[in-house]
Amino acid sequence: MAGINIRTVLLLGVLSAILIGVGSIFGVAGLIVGLALAFLMNFVSYFFSDKLVLAMSHAHQVTPDEQPLLHSVVSELSAKVGMPKPKVYVVNNDSPNAFATGRNPKHAAVAATTGILRIMNRDQLSGVLAHELSHVRHRDTLWMVMAATVVGAIGYLAMIAQFGMLLGGFGGSGNRRGGNGTAGLIGLVAVMILAPLAATMVQMAMSRQREYGADEGGAKEFGKPLELASALETLDGAVRQKPMNVNPATAHLFIVNPLKGGDVMSLFSTHPPIQERVRRLRRMAGVIA
Repeated sequence: MAGINIRTVLLLGVLSAILIGVGSIFGVAGLIVGLALAFLMNFVSYFFSDKLVLAMSHAHQVTPDEQPLLHSVVSELSAKVGMPKPKVYVVNNDSPNAFATGRNPKHAAVAATTGILRIMNRDQLSGVLAHELSHVRHRDTLWMVMAATVVGAIGYLAMIAQFGMLLGGFGGSGNRRGGNGTAGLIGLVAVMILAPLAATMVQMAMSRQREYGADEGGAKEFGKPLELASALETLDGAVRQKPMNVNPATAHLFIVNPLKGGDVMSLFSTHPPIQERVRRLRRMAGVIA
């Protein structure tokens, strides 16, 4: 997990560098406004993301009497690493998938679809939930909210650049400073298009790193490498045949991308290729060299 966290910090550094580069065009005031707007939006998201995601996914909380297997596995895994047991939810959907949400282990929830409960045996379900509890344990929601805040700020600044160009404000300012008007226009277009695009690519790369990290946590901390590998192999193809109709903003939360065609453009995928995840898990278990 240490290597994953280092790469995550580096990716956050890249995002911050993009933000500073874009902000330099607008000065300190523009940078502060962009950060403030993004921070407020993501502050609310951070503290209420669990309720929002569960509501958007139409998840309902279940008792041990209603879902004894699901509760039993969650209890077993939570006790193994000494973390509080998250609330348990079910999503009535035939597409097999699962996700975790919540800002920390004390305010967390795990959810499984009826589809995954139908096709998974106990070992595979343990692997899936070990992955999800690893997300909770390592506060991946916090990492991703930090990334979303910076990406949001970059997006707001790009929007300001667009309005500024439409109103002619930046061109006039550039001429007063003696700058080249054409170069300034090209710079603004680059800000509006390339900066948000680059930031989104970095954010997706960070999401993929957190997925690898949760796989590693499920394998090493919860002791479920082969169980998780088996579950991922079962999910590969099953989700493609039965994709979920979910908000794309929540896709990164699921153990596999719930949207059809999610692996077509790897740079913009929220999840790494399942085959690579399986290979890494088997290597951790010593099954392959």
